[in-house]
Amino acid sequence: MSVFLTGPMRHLPPLNALRVFEVAARTGSYSEAASELGLTHGAVSRQIALLESWLGQRLFHRSGRRMVATPVARIFAVEVSGAFERMTTAAEACGRPDARRILRVNAPVSFAMRWLIPRLALFHDACPSVEVVVTTVSTVHEELRGGFDVAIRRGVAGAGAWPHHRATHVLDDVDTVIMSPSLFARRPILDLADLEGHRLLASETRPGDWIDWLEAAELPHLIGRPRTLFDHFFITRQAVLDGLGIGIGPLPMLDIDIAMGQFVTPLPQIRVHRTGYVALLPEGTNKTAPAVHFVEWLAREGMAGRKRTS
Repeated sequence: MSVFLTGPMRHLPPLNALRVFEVAARTGSYSEAASELGLTHGAVSRQIALLESWLGQRLFHRSGRRMVATPVARIFAVEVSGAFERMTTAAEACGRPDARRILRVNAPVSFAMRWLIPRLALFHDACPSVEVVVTTVSTVHEELRGGFDVAIRRGVAGAGAWPHHRATHVLDDVDTVIMSPSLFARRPILDLADLEGHRLLASETRPGDWIDWLEAAELPHLIGRPRTLFDHFFITRQAVLDGLGIGIGPLPMLDIDIAMGQFVTPLPQIRVHRTGYVALLPEGTNKTAPAVHFVEWLAREGMAGRKRTS
């Protein structure tokens, strides 16, 4: 007699529809869900309708041109995501030990581009059987939802700070002034007085950077100066690289750029310490899973960076 095909199996909702629903709720878009799953928009809509029929209630409502998850659907999606994560963990534990493993890492864009990706070859050398797939979020405070094995967010690793996740401190965040070598050659900044006349470049995703730095530099009278604002730090970084002005940059994420001579830090003694980055593992992750080894590697890399800059 099988213990796997008893009565409760008959009451499960359609699993394919659940998968489509989880992706649609996570991405907030039928179109993005279709792209991620390799389906058509119509196929996603039909699977959602099938699940709605099974549950007896609507899961999405139309808002303009988008389909938005209902409050009940958002709660349901969190539970479904957790269930899929537990199934993934169980499947990995039962899988072939020599099989190539996929590790899904979700991180803020700037962290992924300027710190993580340039170091991934080191992890691949250490764990050649693990394939890392990196997805990004636009802000460091993006909501945690399913679809990843490891998430990187700004925050602290204290107890209770991240419900349903285990947090490990990875990287400090220290801000200072950055500028391009070409701009420094034309209009060097050798002391605080040399800031006068320079265009200040700022990022919406890192609000308050200039205010905090100017206060640390004891230059509060410059706080009201106009700034050129970009929507994301990686755009601001490019503007600084092009010599359009000076910006505030996070040193750990720009270590490689500085070492390669792309930026200079004209006033390195003036720094602002910010909340750093943590790596998050869903509770219940197997201690031998690739995600655990990846987080341990992240922490070692972050520690090595702290030793180099201390």
